[in-house]
Amino acid sequence: MTENAYLIPLLPFIGFVMIVFALRWKEKVAAGFSIAMILSSWVFSIIVLIETIGRDGAPYEAFFYITSFDTLNFEIGILIDSLTAMMLIVVSTVASCVQIYSLGYMKDDPRFSRFFAYLSLFCFSMLGLVIANNFFMIFIFWELVGLTSYLLIGFWFEKKSASDAGKKAFITTRIGDLGMIVGLLLIAGGCGTFNYNEIFSSVAAGTLSPTMLTTGLIFLFAGAVGKSAQFPLHVWLPDAMEGPTPVSALIHAATMVVAGVYLVARAMPLFESSATASMVVAIIGITTSVMAASIGLVQNDIKRVLAYSTVSQLGYMIMALGLYGYDTAMGEHSPGYYAGTFHLMTHAFFKALLFLGAGSVIHAVHTNNIQEMGGLLPKMKITAWTFMIASLSISGIFPFAGFWSKDEIVATASTHPVFMFFTLAVAFMTAFYMWRLCFLTFWGKPRDQHRFDHAHESPRSMSWPLAFLGILAVGAGWVGMPWLKAGFASFVYSGEAYKPHADYMLMGVSTVVAVSGIGLAWLMYAKQVISPDKMVARFKPIHKLLLNKYYFDEIYDFIIIRPVLAFGRYMWTFDARIVDGLVNGVAWLVMIWSDIKMWFDKWIIDGAVNGAGWVISSTSSLLRLVQTGAVQFYALFILASIVILAVVKYEVVYNDVSWPVLSIILLAGLYLLSLVSKSVAEKAKTAAAATATDSGEEEK
Repeated sequence: MTENAYLIPLLPFIGFVMIVFALRWKEKVAAGFSIAMILSSWVFSIIVLIETIGRDGAPYEAFFYITSFDTLNFEIGILIDSLTAMMLIVVSTVASCVQIYSLGYMKDDPRFSRFFAYLSLFCFSMLGLVIANNFFMIFIFWELVGLTSYLLIGFWFEKKSASDAGKKAFITTRIGDLGMIVGLLLIAGGCGTFNYNEIFSSVAAGTLSPTMLTTGLIFLFAGAVGKSAQFPLHVWLPDAMEGPTPVSALIHAATMVVAGVYLVARAMPLFESSATASMVVAIIGITTSVMAASIGLVQNDIKRVLAYSTVSQLGYMIMALGLYGYDTAMGEHSPGYYAGTFHLMTHAFFKALLFLGAGSVIHAVHTNNIQEMGGLLPKMKITAWTFMIASLSISGIFPFAGFWSKDEIVATASTHPVFMFFTLAVAFMTAFYMWRLCFLTFWGKPRDQHRFDHAHESPRSMSWPLAFLGILAVGAGWVGMPWLKAGFASFVYSGEAYKPHADYMLMGVSTVVAVSGIGLAWLMYAKQVISPDKMVARFKPIHKLLLNKYYFDEIYDFIIIRPVLAFGRYMWTFDARIVDGLVNGVAWLVMIWSDIKMWFDKWIIDGAVNGAGWVISSTSSLLRLVQTGAVQFYALFILASIVILAVVKYEVVYNDVSWPVLSIILLAGLYLLSLVSKSVAEKAKTAAAATATDSGEEEK
């Protein structure tokens, strides 16, 4: 099956095409076909994982060139190694659960078929990203993931908040993608290929200078910052909760947002060669983790609490990978790669469960505000218990899945005191806000009786995926148990020399921290020994800062959005008044000039032409009067001409020119000639008529 692994992303794409062109009018058939395709991909992913384990994680690669230049090659291919096999299981498992869950959650939506088409297209994009064997392909699927996330976040585009959230996510991630393009061009252009293994070999051989490599990696990491919602591009993910809850579970908890983590893990051989780039990754990761966890402490929207939790946990993974790259570059041992990828897997399962559980609650009480919930445990037992299992897992409580992967992250940070402190602080805050969420939602008395009375357990299409993910939230991390850990770590590292060991002291410390967070939440929101209101009043400035999310949106609005809008308005004004004014002014001048030319053409050119014609016509009319054919008239004309010339001669010779007199004489002569000519012509005409009459009579 490994050599046919391209079928894994291809099957969801077939589902998308079939729904769009053939099944969109048959909603149940469309949904069933989409689910069948992703389940088939899930089965094939399991087979690929088994075959990869059988090869001890040895990679399988197949590709062909689509075009080749002297300095750069482009290819299409697949790469199946331990990281790919694990990611295929994660994506296909969560996607299958989400699509089955959506049968109940989206059943009354007017665009039911379109929703499943978008889900299928997203699964195709994400699975294609995972199996790609080169950075060129990964970028293509990277952008397809961005497109489908935009479509799914803004699926309920009738709501302005949803359409705005879709645009915000799309634009924010594009900023990171721009950096990613620069990084890819720097690295691939310097190495002459986009192929992973060829680039890794080229960099190991010293093809790129350290400065060029570090610069390219930092730009490449910008793409991960955007996709995985890391500081400072984290602002899009909480707003993306405006999309349907299954979208939040699929895209923004388990798959799309971990694409950035996957990119860093995939490029880890490059980060191992640059301690500076790796430390940048680690700092961004821990900064994001602390910031998001602290914001999650005070949120009241159930999905936004989970959204900030996602951002925080992604920061955990990024930090672990960054520390691994840094330690390796410095020649030291680190479990960071194992920790980051291991937590990626476990987090996908329990975070998908948390989002789907939140969707089940929202479906029952029709509100996102946890302050309007309470006491739902007796009415929604499956939802409540699975949600609390996932909360124990993310809190890092033994023996749940999150305990094993979080322990590895703590172990990674243990050799870096500052990172260790903040890692434990995040663990405490995570346990606190997750159990604050549990206690306010499922425990205590109802705070809105009307909503409580209408609450009910979700249908089986929604509850069964919760139960299945609940099992994974418990057992998915057991591969990290001490007696299984070595084999799993060897598989993740593809047989390299990482030899894990159990650090029971660190396990105990992280467990105490997690239990402390849960205990504080229990005292404040279950037992109410500590008043939350008094705590808010006591730390009001900090509470306000966290409630407003460190004012990142306001800061970006002030320093980016408003100036951009002001610049846009200025450019619009410049265009309207200067550019359009210049164009319109030129048009006005052209019209004036055309009017002048039209007047000149009409009165000067046409006037001259028509005047010449009139002169010729008038002159010919006068000359026609002279040409009578009468000899006596010609004799008279000659005599008059001699007289006129004699007079003129006299006036000229004796230097006594009287032009008025000459003009009068000339005109008088011409007038007399015309009268005579007219008279002669009339007589000739009369004679001709008489002759014609006589000829007619003779013929009769």
